[in-house]
Amino acid sequence: MKVGVIGVQGAVNEHIEATKKAMERLNISGEVFWLKKAEQLKNIDALIIPGGESTTISRLMIKNNLLDKVKDLGESGLPIMGTCAGLILLAKQIEGAVRDQRFLELLDVRVSRNAYGRQVDSFEALLKLTFDAEPFLGVFIRAPRIIEIFGKANPIAYYKDEVVGVEQGNIVGLAFHPELTDDTRLHEYFLKNAF
Repeated sequence: MKVGVIGVQGAVNEHIEATKKAMERLNISGEVFWLKKAEQLKNIDALIIPGGESTTISRLMIKNNLLDKVKDLGESGLPIMGTCAGLILLAKQIEGAVRDQRFLELLDVRVSRNAYGRQVDSFEALLKLTFDAEPFLGVFIRAPRIIEIFGKANPIAYYKDEVVGVEQGNIVGLAFHPELTDDTRLHEYFLKNAF
């Protein structure tokens, strides 16, 4: 299995390490690598878009000829997981978007950028997963809020009564950072669905 982590900006190394651990736990052989160029998209089995700053990631993906190619791959069924800023890039509707910013528009959600507050408002909280009874520790850093789910998107993670994680076929979007904990269950869930 070949998993690329978009490496133009954000928590790339943490996602690479979490995905490697998840692959080990699932007995999946393969590689996880830092993806910066469009040529690297060939023959990948799954893609992760990390957190960071969504405007910067979008601009750098356009500059590196990645945005349209990733959108096409997502529409063709490539498994893609986006966390925090990655969720914003995947969303079809974005509140607080920078003018002229482009998005992948693959996920039937409306999100609000930085809705949980600034960097100083970052927090950790136990989340409820729809596919596992054990709580998951979510790390929220300048996190977007999922305001609305529509179409084919389904909740997979809740913070209190709020949806903070969704999936839609091959696409997973998370408002938080699962890669900043030692718990690889969300990476495992994503990889299992990539088969």
